[in-house]
Amino acid sequence: MKETILKTNNLTKKYNDFIALDNVNIEVRKGDIYGLIGRNGAGKTTLMKVITTLTNKTSGEFSLFNHKDNDLKETKRRIGCLIENPAFFPNLTAYENLKYYTIQKGIMNKEQIIESLKLVDLADTKKKKFKNFSLGMKQRLGIAFAILDNPDFIILDEPINGLDPIGISELRDTFKRLNEERDITILISSHILSELYVLATRFCIIENGKVLKEMTKEELDNECSKCIAIKTDDVKKVTVILEKELKTTNYKVINNEEIRLYDYLEQIERVNKVLVQNDINIKNLNETGISLEDYFKSIIKEAK
Repeated sequence: MKETILKTNNLTKKYNDFIALDNVNIEVRKGDIYGLIGRNGAGKTTLMKVITTLTNKTSGEFSLFNHKDNDLKETKRRIGCLIENPAFFPNLTAYENLKYYTIQKGIMNKEQIIESLKLVDLADTKKKKFKNFSLGMKQRLGIAFAILDNPDFIILDEPINGLDPIGISELRDTFKRLNEERDITILISSHILSELYVLATRFCIIENGKVLKEMTKEELDNECSKCIAIKTDDVKKVTVILEKELKTTNYKVINNEEIRLYDYLEQIERVNKVLVQNDINIKNLNETGISLEDYFKSIIKEAK
């Protein structure tokens, strides 16, 4: 079992009569790229602010690296965040801006500036001033700021928002490099599921301050991939027929009543005929699978 980096227990935040977080329970494990998905105003930023102690919780609790939220002195150095962009000086270079923050943070080893800039592909900007950076470069400098203190866990609020496709691609490469090469666990938010799909390993859908669903990427694929859903009372026999008669192993057993077949999408009648000829009791057989965005919308709709 992987180490738990972040765990919340009925975490709640109220602003007068407005409930921004409503008994939120999530768990982020070591090595995760945890995608927090929700519309604008869903509670993503509030959750991140509570976790990073930028705002106080109303009730509930959370722990970081197994330290409860009332005892986080030893863990703060292990966390980096980019929730509200740091104030960078427009007439300073990337290196000069980070040097200023090493002084603020009390970081003595200036080599960490170079290392952070390398990790986000900004080491070659040299004398280029921040005011002349593209939006993507500015976002990457913000991430360099977040990892300046060599954290084990970084929290990023909508870092992809507003970027063009090239900028998005560059940031994704940066996140994967941080996760794979530096073993940094990442909590990242977005309001667009498809943006995080190619990056995240686990997902949480949040709406009106409530967690609607938490799932792995594999579970998300099972929900969304186009396939033929076969419901039967003899799953084992169906798998034998699929392999023997239809010559395919491109299926997945969902439970003891359902199999999802990812081949023969244009030949549903043939699949049905073969199963019937082999005396399979079919309870239901139909094509299923929806787009990521439609799935996101359906989860929100179901919660209303």
